[in-house]
Amino acid sequence: MSDYNPMELMICVAARNLEDGATVVVGTGAPCAASMLAQKLHSPNLCIMFEAGGIAPILPAMPISVGDSRTIHRAIMASSMPEIMETCQRGMVDYTFLGGAQIDMYGNINSTMIGSDHAKPKVRFPGSGGANDLASLCWRTMMMTVQDAKRFTANIDFMTSPGYLKGGNSRYEAGLPKGTGPYRIITNMAIMGFDDETKWMKVLSINPGYARQDVQDNCGFELLWADAIGETEPPTDDELRILREEVDPHRYIIGR
Repeated sequence: MSDYNPMELMICVAARNLEDGATVVVGTGAPCAASMLAQKLHSPNLCIMFEAGGIAPILPAMPISVGDSRTIHRAIMASSMPEIMETCQRGMVDYTFLGGAQIDMYGNINSTMIGSDHAKPKVRFPGSGGANDLASLCWRTMMMTVQDAKRFTANIDFMTSPGYLKGGNSRYEAGLPKGTGPYRIITNMAIMGFDDETKWMKVLSINPGYARQDVQDNCGFELLWADAIGETEPPTDDELRILREEVDPHRYIIGR
């Protein structure tokens, strides 16, 4: 099973970051696939939570929405959106996954609009939903996305979900819980984290088939680089088998 596509790689990398016993709020799509893979492979006690209220289900199949009945299959609780957000506010959620149209060097995410006029944008996106709450209150935020210089930009058109704001201590000076914030940016080219002091995006490893210059050329700002840049470990046979046969057998996500 040595052949795999970029989506499969990103899902497998994300799943490796979800340790047994952790809590994670996910939406549908790739984040849900990563959580299912982790739960089936190495984190049987992973507590998966959905924005609509499902807490700690044993997922039998890929849900099509956060309110899908499968999100409460063998769950410990079928709660509500306010209860999920309250759990985040109480500091009880380790991870969340967010997506967006743009991300900057400090991990701030735009999922609202492209353009300078909010009333008449060039492109209108769905907006925050619960993303701002999750980015503000969960301990570690991850993002899975295809990388290009338009998406990774020094100047996002709208800040929907806060990362490290202007870097340094600015996130915590703004009143957000200390110790929370962006954790991993997982792309088709590389895995990024953030510098401990400046909070600037930093490359941790490069995915197979790409070079350092590819990663930088497809980013709209100068990246920092870890002292030792390794190659991202490709998906194992077990990861691919479970992902393809049990998590997403119809290839709704991995077939993209």
